[in-house]
Amino acid sequence: MISQLSWKIGGQQGEGVESTDRIFSTALNRLGYYLYGYRHFSSRIKGGHTNNKIRISTKPIRAISDDLDILVAFDQESIDLNAVELRPGGVVVADAKFNPTIPEGIDARLFAVPITAMAEELGTSLMKNMVASGASWALLGLPLEVFNKAVEEEFGRKGAAIVEKNIEAVKRGAEFVLAEAGGPLDAFKLDEADGKQKLFMIGNEAIGLGSIAAGCRLMSAYPITPASEIMEYLIKKLPKFGGTVVQTEDEIAAVTMAIGANYAGVRTMTASAGPGLALMMEAIGLAGMTETPLVIVNTQRGGPSTGLPTKQEQSDLNAMVYGTHGEIPKVVIAPASIEDCFYDTIEAFNVAEQYQVPVILMTDLQLSLGKQSCEQLDYSKIEIKRGKLVDNVPALEGPELFKRYEFTEDGVSPRVLPGEKGGLHHVTGVEHDEVGRPSESAFNRHKMMDKRLNKLNNLYIRDALRVNAPHQSPDLLIIGMGSTGGTIDEARSSLAQEGVTSNHITIRQIHPFPTQLLLPHLQSAKKVVVIENNATGQLASQIKMNAGFAEKIESLLKYDGNPFLPALIYKACKELIEDGNIQRV
Repeated sequence: MISQLSWKIGGQQGEGVESTDRIFSTALNRLGYYLYGYRHFSSRIKGGHTNNKIRISTKPIRAISDDLDILVAFDQESIDLNAVELRPGGVVVADAKFNPTIPEGIDARLFAVPITAMAEELGTSLMKNMVASGASWALLGLPLEVFNKAVEEEFGRKGAAIVEKNIEAVKRGAEFVLAEAGGPLDAFKLDEADGKQKLFMIGNEAIGLGSIAAGCRLMSAYPITPASEIMEYLIKKLPKFGGTVVQTEDEIAAVTMAIGANYAGVRTMTASAGPGLALMMEAIGLAGMTETPLVIVNTQRGGPSTGLPTKQEQSDLNAMVYGTHGEIPKVVIAPASIEDCFYDTIEAFNVAEQYQVPVILMTDLQLSLGKQSCEQLDYSKIEIKRGKLVDNVPALEGPELFKRYEFTEDGVSPRVLPGEKGGLHHVTGVEHDEVGRPSESAFNRHKMMDKRLNKLNNLYIRDALRVNAPHQSPDLLIIGMGSTGGTIDEARSSLAQEGVTSNHITIRQIHPFPTQLLLPHLQSAKKVVVIENNATGQLASQIKMNAGFAEKIESLLKYDGNPFLPALIYKACKELIEDGNIQRV
């Protein structure tokens, strides 16, 4: 019996890879296993190689595995591209239709199953994904009735006849491969899971759920990979809470609509990726100047321009921190898990209103679209904080206006909603005085700039740094952000087996940078490695600029569109210990 294994399905985009993965993982989730998924897909609707990889474990996991146990292939290309990941003794379940072969030098067992032929016997080749699923499920020795329940969930809305045919397809695939293998494979039998069903979702869904819990009732956005699932989730859910989603004509309209709705008092968000964020920059400056709360989700992908729209990257950091012209206060938060995506979304709305600033929630494609298990969310932690939103304002006298931008000790001014009696004031994107009237006074300009920029001086979000630091003076301090956390922890386990001590910090508050929290950890470490999916070391640059210690810091950079694997981080850290440097990858 084993405690974990990895399963991957590959084929041409549009031929059922995604639905096969969805049903397979849903069934595993029902049994109580922990899951971590990764989608490799092309930037087109149909055609081009795609694969989905699922790691299955009896314990919590937050990283893709280095190797692969079972590969399900709908074409030879899937074998040629992915067989290299198979561990010795791995298995390939392939459609006999294309006469599959395993590349030379790969130690794996091939099961050529008449997947398409069986599906066509049942009426349509579309059911080949169920034949393939049944075959690979049977090799694991897992109960078929659990898988059939997942099939019922997937196809129930299409009627009993469709459900029965798909269950028959699963059965035929299972029976064929069991006859070929002589029963389930002992080497792939999983230890029993705890039986507790976990939440199983992508980061985008957790963000959508978090926004509802935060009181968001309007989302204005334009579809873009990998952010669109937030819209799709909220289109289904928001109307149940009296809210709605508006698909705008572009990202400029989306962000300005969000600013207007927030000004009116409705918690509103927008979401996009790097190209859309670029279009929003002028409007983000407007939110900063008018001190209007604004929440933006930026799901990073490969750039620049259209770049690699369906691939992993973390290269928008500088754009989020510095992108607007002029200088405004803003907050950039980087969730590092599915749970973070939920709780950080709530915090983003609270911070935006408490400090009256734009807040950017920074995810990456792996966190946005990689489906993962997480424990049940704690709704008792939810707290709505609307800051200095005031009502019952005393009536104004004569030409007097409400001091919407009043100079206060903490830099945060009282805020009223339109129509509030006594709240009349002017709003403009040009520099203004305390009541919002345009002003070019040098004295007023200096004072207003200080007021806006100083209000974030003491801001620290929940877990601004997520610290795993068991050693007082470690050989290595490994720093990352976003989806890299679990991968780093697995690499650290391998390093520990060789006597290398390491601490790990995930930076979750990107801006304002949590310098004082990070300094003691930089001081105590012998060497520092910063892990990030970009070519220029943007996070490392933030650390050097804000905290120093440039002489200690090395960067491990990956910008080929793929996420880090534990073995790569382990190898690079070993190089640093032994040779004093790291090669870029």
